[in-house]
Amino acid sequence: MSSKLAAPAGLPEVGDPARPDLTARLEHEARRVLAELRDDLAELRTQPTVARLGRVVAAGDGVATAVGLEHPVAGELLDVDGTPARAEIVSEDQVRMILFGGSEAVRAGAPVRRTGRDLDVPAGIELIGRVVDALGRPIDRRGRLGTRRRVPVEGEAAKLADRAAVSRPLRTGLFVVDTMIPIGRGQRQLIVGDHSTGKSELCLNILAALEPEVIGLYVSIGRRGADTAANLGWLADHGFFGRGFAMVADADQSIGLVQLAPYAAMAMAEALMREGRDVVVVFDNLTVHAHAHRSLALLLGRPVGREAYPVDVFYAHARVLERAGQLGRERGGGSVTALPIIETQAGDLTAYIPTNLVSITDGQIRLDVGLVSEGQVPAVDVGLSVSRVGSKAQPRLIRSLAGRFKPRYAQFLELESFTRFGARVEAHAQRSIDWGRRVRRALRQGRAAPRTWAQTAVILLVLEDPRILGVALDDLRALIDSTCATVESRHPQVWARLELGDALEPGDRERVREVVARELGAQP
Repeated sequence: MSSKLAAPAGLPEVGDPARPDLTARLEHEARRVLAELRDDLAELRTQPTVARLGRVVAAGDGVATAVGLEHPVAGELLDVDGTPARAEIVSEDQVRMILFGGSEAVRAGAPVRRTGRDLDVPAGIELIGRVVDALGRPIDRRGRLGTRRRVPVEGEAAKLADRAAVSRPLRTGLFVVDTMIPIGRGQRQLIVGDHSTGKSELCLNILAALEPEVIGLYVSIGRRGADTAANLGWLADHGFFGRGFAMVADADQSIGLVQLAPYAAMAMAEALMREGRDVVVVFDNLTVHAHAHRSLALLLGRPVGREAYPVDVFYAHARVLERAGQLGRERGGGSVTALPIIETQAGDLTAYIPTNLVSITDGQIRLDVGLVSEGQVPAVDVGLSVSRVGSKAQPRLIRSLAGRFKPRYAQFLELESFTRFGARVEAHAQRSIDWGRRVRRALRQGRAAPRTWAQTAVILLVLEDPRILGVALDDLRALIDSTCATVESRHPQVWARLELGDALEPGDRERVREVVARELGAQP
């Protein structure tokens, strides 16, 4: 047997006569490490800890009851025979817990140990590119997280004095949103609609089109595993994980993880905001979360009210969404933009959960099943959608161009509904209807086809030209694409200023109008 120690490939073995200097250095380093270990062990002092363990007396359906714990605290993280849990209801003789693991693994008689700390999750820029569960554990098979910091799940929202007004635009890449329902960084904008109206698809498009400095966070709450995998795969294919990460709490996981997911995600986003970063969080969706919250309340024996929801369901969502916002400059200037998704039945916005969320958020984007059947994608109902931040969250150039755009389009919608009854209209009204139909066609936008600020500005200039009425509906998309390409190629400096979305220099708008007029004039 050789006396040499094996070395990694490409390095000489220890004891190699050809490299005596390397052998000496390695032996010296080994002696130094051993000396440090001896010193550390000499200073080690063991301190016995005496703790009273509790035991489980009942478990099932994601909850458990324990007795015998010494001084338990509500909200504390517990260890139930290796399964994490949270103390939810603490009484004099027992503790009712929510399990964050398979309840089938927890049986009566299992030991329960206090951890002495609140529930927390990892946080930091190292999360970008990863997929984690509601406890912050990686589930993407890429090894451990590189984070060094943990933050409590139930943190406090930023104080009003630390916040600033929402005024910075968030570019979604969706023409209908950026022009008529603008979203600002730090806003809470509800995405609402019936089943299969494209709510998740709209939000996925927003996440894929985020500007490079904005961090995205997709939170899958109680969805089927196949649906979640498809969404994550689509995001990965479109570069989302280069500037974002995802949290998954699928329907087949513990109901406790489903209920925990939005709070843990918001804690991670808030930590990034306090570092001065801008974060966009999509909660997909809060209807399922409300159902999980109701199920846990019934299992824990809490009093319930309307539609069997617990009386704190409004607070359950408010304490998530109120943590979104825009911090002031003295606090770093970061922001968290929340895009919660909610599902309605037959378009009923007056149902219990939708009503609650409408009152919490700063506006809503409503998707209509009728528009879906007509092939309008995204199926945004402009008449029932609103942004309470409004034009404050638009670049100055887009604000000036889109000032009359939404009112004029709303007028078209009213005229069109009037003509459906067979009424005859005057010539100027017919022109408004013809114009509106071309605008509606321009609002159609395929998946993964985001519009930049420059493209948005050029499209607005095309649509405000009266000669647009001479363009056939089927030729409109080609006209828009060719106009944008011509402006970009012939006037690159103007295009760059359009991309900034700020005020143009004298003559810039005329140059763009000339290109628009030339393209419109070339139409057959």
